[in-house]
Amino acid sequence: MEMRQLRYFAAVVRTGSFSQAARECRVAQPSLSQQIIKLEEEVGERLFERTQRKALLTAAGSLLLPHAVSILEAARLGGQEIREMGGQVRGKILLGALPTIAPYILPDIIHSFRKKYPAVELTLHEDTTQQLLRALEENELDLALISEAPRSLRIEIQQLFSEELFLCLPTLHPLVQRKQVNAADLRHEKFILMQDGHCLGDQARQFCHSSGFQPEISCRSVQISTVLAMIRAGLGISLIPEMASPPSAKDGVVCRSIDGLRPRREIALALSRERKPSLCVLELTKFVRGLPRGYDQKEGSTANDLEE
Repeated sequence: MEMRQLRYFAAVVRTGSFSQAARECRVAQPSLSQQIIKLEEEVGERLFERTQRKALLTAAGSLLLPHAVSILEAARLGGQEIREMGGQVRGKILLGALPTIAPYILPDIIHSFRKKYPAVELTLHEDTTQQLLRALEENELDLALISEAPRSLRIEIQQLFSEELFLCLPTLHPLVQRKQVNAADLRHEKFILMQDGHCLGDQARQFCHSSGFQPEISCRSVQISTVLAMIRAGLGISLIPEMASPPSAKDGVVCRSIDGLRPRREIALALSRERKPSLCVLELTKFVRGLPRGYDQKEGSTANDLEE
């Protein structure tokens, strides 16, 4: 039983596909399949039921999986400890992040981190909070930037900062001319929200519900840039986090604070409690914790309606 066979086995389990596992392991699919066959011959049982759409674990495969994961994790930790004997900051980091966070704060963090630690290979994975937490629990990620998350004994959540969710309107919307806009003014508006499963959409709906009304949703998207484009086209309004809000009304979207109890979201760092972080992961967490804390201190002063 070889380490590469166990790596290939775990990759097929993780992706559910021999072809996707081969791409992930950077090996030709016939070579990966051959190694899986050799592993099956060694254990004396089929490990996968091969269907046209997915590779499914057999009973024997389910028995082998926790042992394979344990062996691979032990090998990873052994190599990590050897590298860290000399205080070297090198290795691989699998970083997860929400797509409503990653493009706005990660480029600067990653640029600074790689400048200081060029020997570290960093891979970014964007997904919903639910999928990021699942990946952390299954050791597919080292850490993740998320928003709201349920409590878990297996995941450590470190709060970083909070930011306001701005009301975003088309420049010709009647509410733009109002000195103050409160939640009741939005009762009959059409909302453009993130798709189900994205916490930003859930946070917008929760704000509407807490204000006593059910939002009328005209359309959904998985990208904030698309939501903003829809607003710009006059198709509705939305709640957009401060970090993603357009800096100027010249972009065709006016962002302003909602009068009264302003909606906010929390940004947090999530790590597995069951996996010892490598030195390079610990160093990256320092960069992440060094994020500017100004989002919760501006009190809406960055809304572009105040800049005009």
